[in-house]
Amino acid sequence: MRLAVGSDHAGIELKAAVAGHLQAAGHDVTDLGTQDASSVDYPDYGAAVGRAVVGGDADLGVAVCGSGIGIAIAANKVPGVRAATVHDATSARLAREHNDANVLCLGQRLIGVQVALDAVDAWLAAGFGGGRHQGRIDKISALEHEPQPQH
Repeated sequence: MRLAVGSDHAGIELKAAVAGHLQAAGHDVTDLGTQDASSVDYPDYGAAVGRAVVGGDADLGVAVCGSGIGIAIAANKVPGVRAATVHDATSARLAREHNDANVLCLGQRLIGVQVALDAVDAWLAAGFGGGRHQGRIDKISALEHEPQPQH
């Protein structure tokens, strides 16, 4: 599987651990940065991961920041992205099964490396359940095409 990974400075260590884990499992991993601990803005990296997934350069993406929240918000601004911040294997599995999450977001300051790797593995092993969840995903997708109010 082709996976894009990205993080800001607050997630660089966890991103590196996830990327190494994914590569060791045989996945093709593209690291979209950042590459050092210099302060950067998480929206740039969340958007980059989201664009790689929606643009077809990656099948799925993993984005990391301090909490996993800001980078998820940024990734979700890219039409077609369904980014979910998760905290364990169960929330990761459900993000895929119920929400068809195509970008997994993690918070380096909130979860340990092993919990993050277990979450990534659970997310990759899960599949979208479809059924009753498909209508909800369709409604989420429709929101991306609604006209925006003019102020």
